[in-house]
Amino acid sequence: MKRILFVCLGNICRSPLAEGILRNKGVENNLDIIVDSCGTEAYHQGESPDPRSIAIAKKNGIDISMLKARKFALTDFDSFDHIFVMDKSNYADVLNLASSSANHRKVELILNLLETTKNQNVPDPYYGGESGFVEVYDLLDASCDAIINKLKNAL
Repeated sequence: MKRILFVCLGNICRSPLAEGILRNKGVENNLDIIVDSCGTEAYHQGESPDPRSIAIAKKNGIDISMLKARKFALTDFDSFDHIFVMDKSNYADVLNLASSSANHRKVELILNLLETTKNQNVPDPYYGGESGFVEVYDLLDASCDAIINKLKNAL
């Protein structure tokens, strides 16, 4: 069983979307995975995802309305095999907490899974309109397909 964590800033827009997408794909592909998400900051701790994230997920047949925001914890390094971050700032924040090279190796920019987006950020749609959430959903959907393919090939 693989354990996968997604990290963004506040855990209400990008990372809960990624969590919902990968959970859904895991079920569709009959994979035994644990998926969670969190933020590098506690701005929204205990809150549900942004209504726009909930809406774009629902439009794609995924329910993330029950998720609650939480802050990244040092124990996440022990609890997860892979930690996918949404942008370079999240990457730096998580790496600054890593106490070993093994922990460093777990952390990766999620868009590095795609050939066309090496070392790029998933844009934060929080201050934008609906089109930003559509773009983020599409990027995360493609990235989660890449994760599923890697998991299937590892079996």
